[in-house]
Amino acid sequence: MPKVIDHDQRRRDIIEVTRGLIIQGGIEAATMREIAAEAGFANGALKHYFPGKDDIIQGTYELSLAQMSEVVRLAVEGKRGLAALRGISEASLPLDAERTTAARVLLSFWERAASNEHLHEIYVDHLVIWRQALAQFIAEGRADGDILSKTPDEQLIQELVTMNVGATLMSVINPEQNTPALQQAQLDSFFERLGRP
Repeated sequence: MPKVIDHDQRRRDIIEVTRGLIIQGGIEAATMREIAAEAGFANGALKHYFPGKDDIIQGTYELSLAQMSEVVRLAVEGKRGLAALRGISEASLPLDAERTTAARVLLSFWERAASNEHLHEIYVDHLVIWRQALAQFIAEGRADGDILSKTPDEQLIQELVTMNVGATLMSVINPEQNTPALQQAQLDSFFERLGRP
């Protein structure tokens, strides 16, 4: 009787292996040959599960994004307005080892997405959803009277996105100058400004 292969599990295994390679050595370390070797496959066997490397990178990014989305979901659960805005902002920063690991994967994904239209579109779609959530929480904060700043909402959203993207990049490139304490202080300063008329 032929062995039954769980293709979905094999795909998950390949993605986990790729994630580990990216964390250890960046996207250059995640060659098809290295992915196959680490996953215990012959070099050409990956084609049975993914059409190409970009598909594996996409799957790896989606795994990290799903893990981060769960962190964010828990951070905003039962909250609205300013409390939800603070929750999503803190949850999105690389303030611990797990989120710093996700930042490494994200940085590799950005590198690949810069020259791949399909991967670029996936990231832009994520940005749209993220920005919509920030806009909703800012609107609620204004309606609740907790956000008094006259800074336009779109600018506040852009500041939060830029702060997060910068922190993500610096947590990988120069973690000594981007400590969790400094990230937290920057976030505190931003939120203090929101209450000013």
